[in-house]
Amino acid sequence: MRNQQRERRILNLLQQRGDLSVAALCDALDVSEATVRRELQALERRGLLKRLHGGATLAGVNGLEPQFQDKQEANREAKEAIAAAALALIEDGDDIYLDGGSTVLALARLLHRKRHLTIVTNSLMAAATLMDTEHRLILVGGEFRPKSRVMIGPLTTPIISTLRVRKSFMGTIGLTVADGMTTTDPGEAYTKEQIMQRSQRVILLADHGKFGVASFARSGSLDDIDTIITDEIDGDWQRELDQHDVHVLLAPIA
Repeated sequence: MRNQQRERRILNLLQQRGDLSVAALCDALDVSEATVRRELQALERRGLLKRLHGGATLAGVNGLEPQFQDKQEANREAKEAIAAAALALIEDGDDIYLDGGSTVLALARLLHRKRHLTIVTNSLMAAATLMDTEHRLILVGGEFRPKSRVMIGPLTTPIISTLRVRKSFMGTIGLTVADGMTTTDPGEAYTKEQIMQRSQRVILLADHGKFGVASFARSGSLDDIDTIITDEIDGDWQRELDQHDVHVLLAPIA
């Protein structure tokens, strides 16, 4: 079993059972204790789980969320590949929404290659990246959330409710079949739901580590997504997304 497959298997098992011991993970994966501990360390560094004495639990279960800088560093090559694939879906003159999140920020950094866009965003990081471009930039006001550096909550509604965008590029902390997209903050989930209702096409940017991970607040179901761009996906997830009419666009790391 490859490293990425083991990672997904660990996250899926924690999603099903809440927390597991190292011994139980060794049995489930048929690998050594040293291998399990190495995988747990790597997943904890990416903010996807929290190690406990003798085991681990999902990050979202305990409300753990990595710092924004750490998010940018995790799976950097995958995020850049996903961002490049997302850029190909944007036409000159498009009107788009950029959600918060490190993968969406990677897309924002590529938008200088397009012309005459209208960009709506609640992300201060994306706005700072785009402020010196020729694009029309509309900022969504609201309550500032330092953890993800976005504006969130009911105060975002007055602007979002008056707009209609062709494409929204969304991020997520996790994605499961039962709960769909999830994040750590209800106010952020609220704003995500609002913009998806005002979008003709919802495009989720999510690397393989987001699949099978659940966080605290639900921000939308699989049925709210039109397209997922990811670096890798297994057969079970592909079949599940096909059932929900979600188009999967693969952006493997070069």
